[in-house]
Amino acid sequence: GGVRFTLSGEIPNLYQCHCSLCRQVTGSSANAAFRIDLAQLTWNSGEELVQKYESESGFKSHFCSRCGSPLPNLTAAGSAWWVPVGLLEESEELQVAAHLFIGSRAAWDVIGSSGKHFDEMPDAAALADLLRRPADQ
Repeated sequence: GGVRFTLSGEIPNLYQCHCSLCRQVTGSSANAAFRIDLAQLTWNSGEELVQKYESESGFKSHFCSRCGSPLPNLTAAGSAWWVPVGLLEESEELQVAAHLFIGSRAAWDVIGSSGKHFDEMPDAAALADLLRRPADQ
């Protein structure tokens, strides 16, 4: 509870990334996350607790220095926030709309039929369109 932030506006549907970096950072088969516009996230407290790791390739992982929980971080272009869905208190209405990097998933990773499957990273605009929730959700 040391790090707190508020999200505003519509939260898009989720994607799961199955690449080796996401497996290593999460310790599981994939991460589940979404991307939102910069203006949709406001830090309320605890920014001083955010620790950052960035690889030479530009892969980033931000986490709480007290509990180790993953935290939102800016995308490589700095144009949006990456937010781990496990941080949300309520997420029942969200659905996995895309599975990324399934071409490099672990051999033991069984991916469900929900969402569109991509061997690698799709075009950012196409992914954003895919993750946008219909008005009736």
